[in-house]
Amino acid sequence: MLFEFKVLGAGIATIALAGVGNGIGIIWNALLTSMSRNPSLTPELFNSAIFGFALVEAIALFTLMIVFLLMF
Repeated sequence: MLFEFKVLGAGIATIALAGVGNGIGIIWNALLTSMSRNPSLTPELFNSAIFGFALVEAIALFTLMIVFLLMF
């Protein structure tokens, strides 16, 4: 019975990965929109987008860490 609850908790914890995918899509959408509006700022915009991508991806890594802690 305990294993089933661990699996259920891990499945519920992975719901955060949907938010991560949504956040990455929003970042790239904003990057492409701002690059098309002002192409001269492309390097600065790209650096900011990569930083935002790294922060959002850290949430995914923390989620996976919690899922593995729940499973084992």
